[in-house]
Amino acid sequence: MDIEKVKVEVETDAQAVVSFHHLEEFRVKYLGRKGVLAQLTGQIPLLPKEARAGFGQQVNALKNRVTVIVTEKEKTVSPVQTEETQGVSCDITMPGITQDIGHLHPITQIIEEICSIFNKMGFRVVEGPEIETEYNNFSGLNIPLEHPSRDAFDTFYLNPSSVQTEKYLLRSHTSPMQVRVMKSAKPPFAIVVPGRVYRPDAVDASHSFMFHQIEGLLVDDGIRFSDLKGMLEVFAKSVFGTDIHMRFRPHFFPFTEPSVEVDISCFKCKGKGCSVCGRKGWLEILGAGMVHPNVFRNVGYDGDYTGFAFGMGVERIAMLKYGINDIRIFFENDLRFLKQF
Repeated sequence: MDIEKVKVEVETDAQAVVSFHHLEEFRVKYLGRKGVLAQLTGQIPLLPKEARAGFGQQVNALKNRVTVIVTEKEKTVSPVQTEETQGVSCDITMPGITQDIGHLHPITQIIEEICSIFNKMGFRVVEGPEIETEYNNFSGLNIPLEHPSRDAFDTFYLNPSSVQTEKYLLRSHTSPMQVRVMKSAKPPFAIVVPGRVYRPDAVDASHSFMFHQIEGLLVDDGIRFSDLKGMLEVFAKSVFGTDIHMRFRPHFFPFTEPSVEVDISCFKCKGKGCSVCGRKGWLEILGAGMVHPNVFRNVGYDGDYTGFAFGMGVERIAMLKYGINDIRIFFENDLRFLKQF
């Protein structure tokens, strides 16, 4: 193959390139794996030794020239024309097709909002395993063997292998992280624990076998119930508005003493009574209390520590805030619902 003829042919073919289609043919002809330049390069070993260097330099120079032509033509040639597009004008000022952009699920949005509020108050966000030991889920939290929640009808127990000495289960609340954190760290600390929990409840408008909780725990010297009340008031007003009121009702939880249920005045009717609050004027949002001394003993704390804990259902907070009356809609992936958030 005569390299001088190839040089002339390159310049002639370059003049005929007037479209992207022509440009691609030109590029493949000269720069392709089986193209002209590849053939010229393959001739080098067949030449006499004294001629190889000069011929190789000419091939490299020709390759550079072809590359320059391709680069320049890419800036000037017309778009590709096919039989389908021949004679069809293209208005490049028309808007393109908008791509759908996803966003966070409403449950994730509520979790991030709640965690952000507590994070600003000095709480650290931690996560724990969804498969837990029976001790962390129950015994370590002062929940006795005869407690109804430990029954197989109320908890998803996993089949233990023959080598396991501990029962495992799908955690029924995020509270096991209280045990895990207190066993691994000494006070002071403040944590919130978001995550999925599981209970074998029949699915209806207000119950699901899987839902989300956020657990909170603060332990230090001299922590008082008034600290819990003040912190929860900041949280409630941050989520539901500064004009709501809050009340505590005595309750029982095995892992806190004293224990309370926390209500807020209905943010829709301002406490007058409406369909959202069931005509009561109050909405229950979470449970809380001072950490039970037995829990401290179970994790090996022998100092005069005090602390408080609280827990809330994320779906319940979202349902109250957005006026949703069926928990199942969160998990149906109906875009008509999800696009509202």
